[in-house]
Amino acid sequence: MQKKPLSLRASFFLSLLAIAVMTFFGPEEASLGKSVRLVYLHGAWVMTAEGLFYLAALSGAIALLTKKSRFYAWSAALGKSGIFYWLSYLPLSLLAMQANWNGLFLAEPRFRFALTFAVFGLLLQVGLWMLEQDWLTALANILFILALRFTFSNAENVMHPPPSPIFKSGNAAIIGFFVGLNLLVWVSAYFVTRYFYRE
Repeated sequence: MQKKPLSLRASFFLSLLAIAVMTFFGPEEASLGKSVRLVYLHGAWVMTAEGLFYLAALSGAIALLTKKSRFYAWSAALGKSGIFYWLSYLPLSLLAMQANWNGLFLAEPRFRFALTFAVFGLLLQVGLWMLEQDWLTALANILFILALRFTFSNAENVMHPPPSPIFKSGNAAIIGFFVGLNLLVWVSAYFVTRYFYRE
């Protein structure tokens, strides 16, 4: 039983190495230069976190409808994985701010909301883990992503441009790189989720 977590950890760290190498060779951008690579990584990281939250909610909804234990287990694992990526995206956000705008704008609405949901999400996942109530975990994961999306859909864009600036850029090299980077981050998320998965 011990070999599985160890192999998952090794695979995760290898995927992190691949992500770091890919990010280092990412295409530069006209105004931000090499520093845009941190923006790419920050973007891929937060998109992965959100995707995991959506999957946690979807698994939770299926679990509540079917009462099948494996969907409860997936919802719990995906929720934990999602908060792991959400928490670790915050320092990436700070690095991207510092590298591209020469300072930290901690009052920026979206960063402030991100920090709030990080604290709340961490406490929520710890509480759900301690309570060990399958139905409550499933329901909480559904409500969490709904609250997150509602909040961010109404948040002001200050340092964050409108949605999909990369995909609207028309630059095939940047778009292709960003898609590839997202896929690599999703590979790493698979290993994290499998690590948390307990049926």
